[in-house]
Amino acid sequence: MKVFIHGVPDTPHLWKPLIAALGLQPADYFAPALPGFGTPVPKGFACTKDAYVDYLIAEIEKLDQKIDLVGHDWGALLSQRIASVRPDLIRTWCVTNAVIDPEYRGHRTAKMWATPLLGEFVMLNMRNKPRLEATLIQGGMPASLAKEEVPLIDKTMRQSILKLYRSAIGLRFSGPWVSDLANLPSPGQLFWGETDPFVDLSVAERFSKAHNVPLHVEKGTGHWACADRAEQFAEVLTALWAKG
Repeated sequence: MKVFIHGVPDTPHLWKPLIAALGLQPADYFAPALPGFGTPVPKGFACTKDAYVDYLIAEIEKLDQKIDLVGHDWGALLSQRIASVRPDLIRTWCVTNAVIDPEYRGHRTAKMWATPLLGEFVMLNMRNKPRLEATLIQGGMPASLAKEEVPLIDKTMRQSILKLYRSAIGLRFSGPWVSDLANLPSPGQLFWGETDPFVDLSVAERFSKAHNVPLHVEKGTGHWACADRAEQFAEVLTALWAKG
């Protein structure tokens, strides 16, 4: 079973181009929406990084089989954490344009979201949908994807994002989230958009070297390379899955 975990501020719409490129049927994959991301937040759900990990592990356990795990952005970070603490669930894993890295200190927007009051102010500005759509496209999101995602970035998602980033102090990782990376199973893979303005390619190169994980760099595209270069990503994943 193929499992795809989206990031921020995305929903499972992110995976449509890739699923089409892979030729997957609905029975072949599971692409859940993170609570709060186009879906309601369950009562009592904390929207922290560990709460999302626990939620996803519970959902994956229901599949009752080993999975090929793919994650983008925050979905990449959650995927690496899942694979670190529950390698028994994983056949292969691949993450794109984000990794758990203790040296990375977060991009500008992540730092603002993590700051009380400033984060709320930034979120108020995100209510302007035309401006938000233009900003995301400028940051590298394919225009077709932005048109699907922006209408879903509502108050629930904005509040969920603030809680998630504050649980990670922006995007600063330490403790078990870092040390448990030693438990990552093989085979794994990194897929990276070369011009990502949020997580520099050097972060991927550092992780690849430190953890001996292959890195595919997709030239001329950025943070949403997984959607923008779906055909190329499908080729990388197909090759990875053949090793599982």
